[in-house]
Amino acid sequence: MAVAVKKWEKIEKNVGVLEFEVGVEEVNQSLDAAFKKVVKDVSMPGFRKGKVPRAIFENRYGVEVLYQDALDILLSAAYPEAVREADVIPVDRPSIDVVEFGKDQAALIKATITVKPEVELGEYKGISVEKKDFSVAADQVEEELKNLQKSHAEIVIAEEGTAVENGDTVVMDFKGFVNGEAFEGGEADNYQLEIGSGMFIPGFEEQLVGLKKGEEKDITVNFPEEYHVKTLAGQPATFQIKLHDIKRKQLPVLDDEFAKDISEFNTLDELKADIENKLKEKADADAKNYFEEAVISKAVENATVEIPDAMIENEIEVLLNDFKQRLQMQGIPFDAYIQFTGTDESSLKGEFRAQAETRVRTGLVLEAITEKEGLEASEGEVNAELEKIAESAKLDVDRVKAILEARDPGLSNLLADIKTRKTVELLVESAKAE
Repeated sequence: MAVAVKKWEKIEKNVGVLEFEVGVEEVNQSLDAAFKKVVKDVSMPGFRKGKVPRAIFENRYGVEVLYQDALDILLSAAYPEAVREADVIPVDRPSIDVVEFGKDQAALIKATITVKPEVELGEYKGISVEKKDFSVAADQVEEELKNLQKSHAEIVIAEEGTAVENGDTVVMDFKGFVNGEAFEGGEADNYQLEIGSGMFIPGFEEQLVGLKKGEEKDITVNFPEEYHVKTLAGQPATFQIKLHDIKRKQLPVLDDEFAKDISEFNTLDELKADIENKLKEKADADAKNYFEEAVISKAVENATVEIPDAMIENEIEVLLNDFKQRLQMQGIPFDAYIQFTGTDESSLKGEFRAQAETRVRTGLVLEAITEKEGLEASEGEVNAELEKIAESAKLDVDRVKAILEARDPGLSNLLADIKTRKTVELLVESAKAE
């Protein structure tokens, strides 16, 4: 495509205006494509729908009616070419100003672009990190053993006269009222709720403690001020509760038989020894991760970079989508989570903001270090990574490569991951523990 960059000028620290020209041939081709798109829905006397000749169409409606569609078609190809030629990296959608555009003439476009910020690196080699104790204590082994005991507990219906305790699962009917009126979504029959899970409005679950099977109770709570249903936000509510059943975990005895039932070991002592070994392996991994994260954090802290808000907003969307997917994998609809926690999407985004900013800042600093150190991904490293993925997916290496290239031409994401890993290794190897 004939695209000529006229000028790139910064107007703010991370914002600039890119002026570029697109040739006459490309403009006319975009108008041709726009006509083919629009004419499909055009009917005129004497012509079948979609068969109106171009000259007659333009004579009646004017060629200008094609301009917006033609511009969209033209810019979808011309804009990426222009930013490549100008060697700028956009981080958000541009604001487009069409200076000149018309049939049989070149187009002149000005795009206001938010670009990836420059990073001023500080000290990143020889960083000192305070040591942290990750040794395994005896009580950790016992705690892990108790967790195993709980995870293999049998769920039983509690005996008559048993009162609800924290950790129990109750089966209940409930109906909610605000100002004496029932509200939508505030009613359910035979609903199962684990006490202490925090799934309901604050104060709800605690008031079920002490209730017995067959009993009824009115529970009074306040909807949070930031509740997503505006008519309920901050309102006092009363829930009529009828308790049907109490389900409780019955713990198995910790003995050799327990060890045999849940593991390949014959004695409880052997099981404990295995738990201790695994905790030590985890502690070693935790120590490594702590040191690595601390080194990266200090390198990022020592750098200076002004991050465009668009990059943070985009990262917030990534975090929110990841959160929704995790909920889905747990079988929890996002709408149900919103309803029972009393939050909303806007509040969640606010909670993700600090994490998003940290992730963006860290990525930019690591990328700047990679570039400064001239680190690259070798062919051997790429092949090794492909083989690792293929082994994990139980697929042929060529098949894995084809799948990845279809999603990511040039394997740019894979190359970036390898280079980032090498950058982190460089930082950690030069760091000191004190």
